[in-house]
Amino acid sequence: MLLSASTDSRVPAAAAALGWSRLPAEYAIPDSAPSLEQAQEYCRRLARTHYENFFVATWFLPKHLRQDFLNVYAYCRISDDLGDEVGDSAAALALLDEWQTELDACYAGTPRHPVFVALAETVRKFNIPRHEFSDLLIAFRQDQTVTRFETFDDVLAYCRYSANPVGHLVLYLCGYQDAERQQLSDYTCTALQLANFWQDVSVDYAKGRIYLALEDLRRYSVPEDDLAQNRNTPAFCEMMKFEVARARDWFECGLPLVKKVDRALAVDLELFSRGGQEILNAIERQNYAVLGRRPVISKPRKLALVARAALGKLLGKL
Repeated sequence: MLLSASTDSRVPAAAAALGWSRLPAEYAIPDSAPSLEQAQEYCRRLARTHYENFFVATWFLPKHLRQDFLNVYAYCRISDDLGDEVGDSAAALALLDEWQTELDACYAGTPRHPVFVALAETVRKFNIPRHEFSDLLIAFRQDQTVTRFETFDDVLAYCRYSANPVGHLVLYLCGYQDAERQQLSDYTCTALQLANFWQDVSVDYAKGRIYLALEDLRRYSVPEDDLAQNRNTPAFCEMMKFEVARARDWFECGLPLVKKVDRALAVDLELFSRGGQEILNAIERQNYAVLGRRPVISKPRKLALVARAALGKLLGKL
């Protein structure tokens, strides 16, 4: 039987059953917990099959940290899919409630899902507060009910839950718990989220969401119908030029973090930060006309980023 956050109601249970049926079978919460070894292999397999770039990035980490990073990644990956891949808001909310219940079980020492069996060991080793994981679920729940943001501050408030906790988790795994580094990480993570938003304006609109602040649409006289019809008007492109510059400013604010962490983490931070800035470069190369034409980083540029990161790690050892 699946866990349910509301055992006194049949509606959430039915919605959750619908949601699980729309996701990969291996995502479901099993009746009994696997062994730690089986759970860790589950997380490794998930990373290999779902996100090649993340798996490549783990090459630059110290070997003793790789499994813990994979455990955290598996949690983030499935959490995101529960909120974004079900196609039904009620079902997604029910699944996120079950996932929260399983997170609580992880901290209580009674998890059943392989991700949480593996994650429990990571939490114990690095003393990670529960809210760093549950904050992400706040953003995924918000996606089910909030589809427009009035101000840019509202967008930033969303990033506070959707992106910034990931940076905090990385810092915890690398032994950093101070507020100064977390703040610098927030700048970088928010910048990455903004870059993804500006890259995916059409993709998000197809899902019913607009992450551009409505105040900016009004300021530049861009009607929502232009997004719906993929009209890259001069006004829209001028607005996107402003948004890209704003994201670059957030990347700039986060740069000092690279010099405040050890070399292994600095290589990864630089890799992801440069990757985000490459997205902004790709938008710029399209003259900011992103509607109907999702900007992408070419394979040669991706390889160049990885090669540069690898060289940085090598030079750090010399």
